[in-house]
Amino acid sequence: MSKRMLEIKKKVDKQKLYTLREAIELLKEVKKTNFDESVELHINLGIDPKQSSQVVRGAVILPHGTGKKVKVCVLAKGEKLKEAEQSGAEYYGSEELIEKISKGWTDFDVLIATPDMMKDLAKLGKILGPKGLMPNPKTGTVTTEIIKTVNEAKKGRIEFRNDSYGIIHCNVGKLSFDTDKLIENIHTVVEAVIKLKPPQAKGVYLKSIHLSSTMGPSVKINPNEFLRK
Repeated sequence: MSKRMLEIKKKVDKQKLYTLREAIELLKEVKKTNFDESVELHINLGIDPKQSSQVVRGAVILPHGTGKKVKVCVLAKGEKLKEAEQSGAEYYGSEELIEKISKGWTDFDVLIATPDMMKDLAKLGKILGPKGLMPNPKTGTVTTEIIKTVNEAKKGRIEFRNDSYGIIHCNVGKLSFDTDKLIENIHTVVEAVIKLKPPQAKGVYLKSIHLSSTMGPSVKINPNEFLRK
């Protein structure tokens, strides 16, 4: 174990449930890198991820964004393609872009499509699915409101979905963000996840919550902080 990791290990109490503010300030304190690390939120849910009725999936707009420049690609036809040209999206097109993606091109962070493009997009599931790029009505990326959706993506709209272990992982900002801004971003995500609790999920829903940075430790947060009225 490196000297840096030994120092971090001494500062992080693995048995303690930190408040959100304590966790953020601890990550800031132990930062030793010379780049602006991302802050990642990990929520372990009391769901059965094997049951399709218990999948937790949604999207939120972070009040203070992610701190990352988002590249948007729009697939549309006709008048909606003209709207895409005016939307500020880095890439837009129809069949020619689908062909390009089918050859492995995925140089974008968000893919937005109009409903009439989904039939052609279905064949790209094996390329887009594993990267979390497949448009979906539940997350608002299958839409006719092109300009609005592109603007939201640029402002800090993020999508989330539990993995095969029932855990949600998402980027909630940068370590350079003011602590209060990170707190607001994180509360926005957790509150959205709470609202999406499947009726079939029994027992404790927020089993555990961890916060980490790109090169930093994982800090355990008290879930009760998000359940207080």
